[in-house]
Amino acid sequence: MTKPATQYDPPPGIVALGTRVEVELGTVDGDVERLTFDIVPDAAADFAGGFLAASTPLARAIMGRPSGATVPYAAGDIVRATILAVHPSDRPADADASVARDAATRAAVERARTEDTIRLALTFSSKWGDYDPTPLEPNARDTDEPDHDPIG
Repeated sequence: MTKPATQYDPPPGIVALGTRVEVELGTVDGDVERLTFDIVPDAAADFAGGFLAASTPLARAIMGRPSGATVPYAAGDIVRATILAVHPSDRPADADASVARDAATRAAVERARTEDTIRLALTFSSKWGDYDPTPLEPNARDTDEPDHDPIG
């Protein structure tokens, strides 16, 4: 069961924990990208869901700044962040989002290990025969029955 993150009482118009922030990120080429997210504690962060961890470089760059402020922010070709709007967040973040992140990370690592093993198996050949990686595949059938008639 998940529990909602603690609700905060942020100061009006100032980026803080518990605020929904709209920013414009500007690049060296003059391009801009708009993002909207809620600033939350690290354990509740879920960027795909619109929840940015307070310890991230972007959050640290804008934390405590008012709406309308432009701050230097270097990430790739991005050089600045302009705070377009700040409002109290009305969306509860999942305080246990870190558990889901950890589970997703473990699953991704396991998939990568399996794929590496399959790649290695596909490169192996010896005078006694090649290695069949089919049993290593996640959806491999648990059967010894051949897919076709071995005689014909």
